Amino acid sequence: MDFTIDPAFQAKLDWMLDFVKAECEPIDLLFPHHGDPYDTGNAQARAIIAPLQEQVKAQGLWACHLDPHLGGAGYGQMKLAYMNEIIGRSYWAPTIFGTAAPDTGNAEILAMFGTAEQKARYLQPLLDGDIVSTFSMTEPQAGADPKEFACRATRDGDEWVIEGYKWFSSNARYASFLIVMAVTDPDAPAHSRMSMLVVPAETPGIEIIRNVGTIGDDPLDDSHGIHGYIHYNQVRVPIDAMLGAPGEGFKVAQARLGGGRVHHAMRTVGRCQRAFEMMQERVVSRRTQGKLLADHQFVQGMIADSAIEIEQFRMLVLKTAWVIDNQPHGAARTLIAMCKVQMAKIYHDVVQRAIQIHGSYGVTNETVLSAMWMSLPSLALADGPTEVHKVQVAKAYTRNASPSDGLFPSEHIPDRLAAVRAKYAAILADPAMEPAL
Repeated sequence: MDFTIDPAFQAKLDWMLDFVKAECEPIDLLFPHHGDPYDTGNAQARAIIAPLQEQVKAQGLWACHLDPHLGGAGYGQMKLAYMNEIIGRSYWAPTIFGTAAPDTGNAEILAMFGTAEQKARYLQPLLDGDIVSTFSMTEPQAGADPKEFACRATRDGDEWVIEGYKWFSSNARYASFLIVMAVTDPDAPAHSRMSMLVVPAETPGIEIIRNVGTIGDDPLDDSHGIHGYIHYNQVRVPIDAMLGAPGEGFKVAQARLGGGRVHHAMRTVGRCQRAFEMMQERVVSRRTQGKLLADHQFVQGMIADSAIEIEQFRMLVLKTAWVIDNQPHGAARTLIAMCKVQMAKIYHDVVQRAIQIHGSYGVTNETVLSAMWMSLPSLALADGPTEVHKVQVAKAYTRNASPSDGLFPSEHIPDRLAAVRAKYAAILADPAMEPAL
């Protein structure tokens, strides 16, 4: 495996790091609410970021996950991993670099499965950053388990009629269209029951019951909540609104999730590195008990543990990206699950140490650490709960394991010793070859 970065691309990464620190991170402070990057109607924010987006495009770094015919650079996962490590430092950076989720994944499946009309109406504006979209999959009674989905799309002449509820449909309040996963054949096997449908946001019957906030938001004020609790009340769309064939909803969903999880993991590396930089600055700036924090062994342990864990996780993500780029489709599935499991743990441990080192200052809203901490629970749930991915990893390894032949494990020392003695019995029984006392 070769993780080498060629000098020309390293120069791009150097530009990105300077640009994200100088231009993107300050925008996080100016427009701090979760929905701000997705609110295309905010004239102030758009006027500020438009020139920044043009700088990104001039560097050839806009939407680099997309193929050139879609306006991107067509980079493989290795290059994207290095880029996302930097983009992850800022909440606004994905929008400024044309890589904001869920729009990236929605653009990919529109490119793969969309009709010509759907591409003309939605894909190019989405790629240009002029509109945003929603991936409407999870349900209040089922979470992300498609086997329990109840929202249905029923054929009625030349239309599909969608009826049911969806939960946590992020950015629905700002979306120009929603991609809805609905059951179209309830009697089919679990992973063949569902289909994907493109639904224009202005379609009658889309009822946002409320815009749900997350940890840190005011529970009595949903003005900044961005996760839609939606009732699709007899919503009608044409037959050709379907992405892929009937029953291929799960397949379409998986086509957009794998790469996105790797990008998500590398962005987590970037966030951890930012918290780690804050730790390093703090320990050489603050004194207690007559010496710098950096001279206290407990603090040194926190610094060392964080450095090691970030590097370990970074190598796991880079290996995953390399496998995606160089091995057959699906070869990285278990590695992707490993990344998903580990990123929440690493993020928790590094951010918690950073807060601890900053003392009372760390728990205030005067640093980015409090926002990092509040995003942790979501990180462990987004793109599937951590536990689901742990099960996937475990099954991948135990699937190829072999049971022991006898009563005792294959590493049972008495049995192994008896076998090796039998193998070399002639030598061991030869008096002439007995070791001298």
